Amino acid sequence: MDDTKIQRINALAKKQREAGLNEAEKAEQHKLRREYIDAVKASLRPQLESIQFVDEPPISLHDQPRTGD
Repeated sequence: MDDTKIQRINALAKKQREAGLNEAEKAEQHKLRREYIDAVKASLRPQLESIQFVDEPPISLHDQPRTGD
């Protein structure tokens, strides 16, 4: 999603808080928000799919040998 669309989302949100939106602006806001959410999901999915679980017990700081104390 490009910066101009994000700026428009923010402008519509500000106008909604201050004066309210007409029906066309509400529809535009809904469309832009949906597009933004879809873009976030699309960028997050590859990150989540690349996570690999390792079947090893976690190492805590207490398990580490102490050095130089």
